[in-house]
Amino acid sequence: MPAPVRPHRYDIGIAVAGLLGGLTGVGYDIFSVITVGPYSPLALAGLLVMCGAELLRRSAPGWCLAIGTVAVIWDGLFSGLLAVLLMYSDAVYAAVLYGGARLSRLVLRASVAFTVAVTVGSLVWLRDPQALILGVLAAAVTATPAWTAAIVRGHRESAAHARLRAEQTALLAEMDRVQAVTEERARMARELHDVVANHLSAIAIHSTAALTLDEPGASRDALTVIRENSTQGLAEMRRLIGILRTPGPDTGPEALPGLESLDTLVARAERSAAGRLRITADPGPDEGPPLPAPVELAAYRIVQESLTNALKHAAPGEVAVRLRREAQALTVRVTSPYAAPGDAGSRPRAPGSGAGLTGMRERVALLGGTLSAGPHEDEDGGRWQVLARIPLTEGNPAP
Repeated sequence: MPAPVRPHRYDIGIAVAGLLGGLTGVGYDIFSVITVGPYSPLALAGLLVMCGAELLRRSAPGWCLAIGTVAVIWDGLFSGLLAVLLMYSDAVYAAVLYGGARLSRLVLRASVAFTVAVTVGSLVWLRDPQALILGVLAAAVTATPAWTAAIVRGHRESAAHARLRAEQTALLAEMDRVQAVTEERARMARELHDVVANHLSAIAIHSTAALTLDEPGASRDALTVIRENSTQGLAEMRRLIGILRTPGPDTGPEALPGLESLDTLVARAERSAAGRLRITADPGPDEGPPLPAPVELAAYRIVQESLTNALKHAAPGEVAVRLRREAQALTVRVTSPYAAPGDAGSRPRAPGSGAGLTGMRERVALLGGTLSAGPHEDEDGGRWQVLARIPLTEGNPAP
């Protein structure tokens, strides 16, 4: 059973003030325009009931109005205290302001109908213009507080809706901020991986070779590759840090790599392979307008990551890079010798985490394309294939 709701302190104050006002009216003969003979002790019951009803004006406004209606009728039959009428007008006000939407509409219509009925009825019955005073009194007790409460309620609802919209806007802004931060972190992770992974993979492979081989010439070649990749990786990191920093008035971010650097990328990967892999690149016919910058960067990064994975995982043989520009999409295909698990040479020559494939898929998905990576059977037997189709119009799915 729910605990009873305690009356609000303001409601208690109104009830106490009404009781004191009523007792003062009895003592000084302060009545309303309707006075029924001398004050009767029975009228005190109407005053007490009206004061009790005021305690429910917020918690149960419908009951407050119903009990108050009985109390004001009782009081009108015996005395007609002004304090009772004032408290009843407050009960009408509370019913519209704190009651439900249905109760509020009902009280508004009833107050107007009651005012009109009293005005017309008094004129017809008394046939005297002074009978309009009764209509004015009815309006002051019912219609005026009801419509005042309706105006206040409308302002409160408008303010509540405005607060709700502000909270929703703040929530959407926070969601947008979190999404932007997440996307930026993912972009930075992709760039850091793509910039550093291939250089560090080459360093790891050749440092292992330098430590295990007992040939001065081979060790010197491995150390040369290590130095080249470390300096190139350092330069790439500096470039990326420069992009991440806020550009100054005289500085700007350097250009991102593109397919015009494909030969350099292939040559660097072939040097890092140290004869294990033979890498061929077929960029396709150079025709049509220039590729969009996001498409070109994504294609470059896919080739870069595929060659890095080939250095770490591929069996000795040929790695083929093939690019084809179609009507609406750019196709990037990189195949490498596939070492099945358990085969000789299947053990990776450098540790991997799978972040490279995730980054490639994210890049292609952001441009509306598709990417697949896995074993593939062709005329040369089992090979590992990375196949990406990137639409030339950003956001349009590749056909």
